[in-house]
Amino acid sequence: MPAKVVAIGRRNSTYQVLQSLRANRQKRHSTRTFLVEGVLPITRALEQGWTFTALVYRDGGGPSSWARDVMRRANAPTHYALAPALLADLSGKDDASELLAVIGMRAAGIEQIPVPPDLLVAVVDRPANPGNLGTLVRSCDAFGIHGLIISGHAADVYDPTTISASRGAVFGVPIVHVDSPARVAEWVGHVRATIGDCQIVGADERGGVDVTGCDLTRATVLVFGNETRGLSHAYRQLCDSAARIPMVGAATSLNVSVAASIVFFEAQRQRRASTPSSHRLA
Repeated sequence: MPAKVVAIGRRNSTYQVLQSLRANRQKRHSTRTFLVEGVLPITRALEQGWTFTALVYRDGGGPSSWARDVMRRANAPTHYALAPALLADLSGKDDASELLAVIGMRAAGIEQIPVPPDLLVAVVDRPANPGNLGTLVRSCDAFGIHGLIISGHAADVYDPTTISASRGAVFGVPIVHVDSPARVAEWVGHVRATIGDCQIVGADERGGVDVTGCDLTRATVLVFGNETRGLSHAYRQLCDSAARIPMVGAATSLNVSVAASIVFFEAQRQRRASTPSSHRLA
């Protein structure tokens, strides 16, 4: 069925809803939809089979071949053709994008994280900065992390800043939210019952061993603390061990996304080294 095209030439109620999806977390979650901008994020969402509920573009504009392809493949039931000034205002870029998408949220229970024998999952406790969260998601994607668990009150993974910083990785990495460390502990119990072995390692500047000396070839859940407070007492109690990143400068801590990237790299370095070359992927 052809998409319904709605022309919007003024700031009416429909336009205000689109604006709210950019700025209002409560609106995003009450409607279970969010606004996406950028070639990479939209393309990644298409590749991963996310549901497009609407497309937004400039009224009367000549779409590029990429935009035409998105319009064809997305199967969005509604197209909003905006006056140029309105599209420029809705866009989060200085040079307005030619196409934005409204995408439906997916159900995201912790049980949806895969549990292979070589499990490598990240938990981040109350991340407050959307940009840092997005960069962390991007690193999860780059280093093959099987899932990201966001714990407690945190930045919104569907915030446009998070999505932009992730470069669309939010559409490829299983991301779930839990209320407390107790839910993580419960899930790890399920993992241990399923695959037999799983350690919980906290990343902490006061850790008892350098991360290079911590065996990350085992099934592992990596826990990263809040940017300001670090690991909470509850997560310290939950961890089997704590590892620190060796540093030689004056800084005593790192941005959580930077710290996570270093630990992810070390985990993959160890795993590659422990795998016979004949068994490695080309």
